[in-house]
Amino acid sequence: MANQLEKKNFFKNFYDLINSKAKNVDFDKLLDLSSLIHATQKNSGKVIVIGNGGSAAIAGHIAIDLTKAANVRSINFNEASLLTCFSNDYGYENWADKALDFYADSNDIVILISSSGKSPNILNAAKKTKELNLPLITLSGFSSENPLKKLGDINFWVDSSTYNIVESIHQMWLLSVIDYLIEAS
Repeated sequence: MANQLEKKNFFKNFYDLINSKAKNVDFDKLLDLSSLIHATQKNSGKVIVIGNGGSAAIAGHIAIDLTKAANVRSINFNEASLLTCFSNDYGYENWADKALDFYADSNDIVILISSSGKSPNILNAAKKTKELNLPLITLSGFSSENPLKKLGDINFWVDSSTYNIVESIHQMWLLSVIDYLIEAS
């Protein structure tokens, strides 16, 4: 029976950890992000969301929910032909900043998601966002000194080095902003 109890404890510990990390967010930053997205919508801008791997899946989910549920125009760059074309022509580390060159407009905001905060393509996209003078929101984890966290106007950081924890919290925080925007409208 102890083996079954140990198995259940894994899940209890996992959810206790998720809960503690999720609550460790600056609510003022969530409100700031909500206000920024609302202002972007009012100014006919769009929200551009970019990530790699699991963070790309989060970017897709957030872009769809912003558009469909919150009525805020939003895009992500998860199209295979765009990724492979831009990676082939400009190098993988440059595909996201080149996509911003082609798709970003002056009233847009950019949300970059990277668990490590060290992905070269995401860091280059952050630099491009700054060059374009667009507001930059970052979501990262792992080291509190990661380079992405130092580049954003609003930075969210998860104190964990476990991908599934960091990604789950990133998604939770962003979805809470979407739900807030829906309720506030």
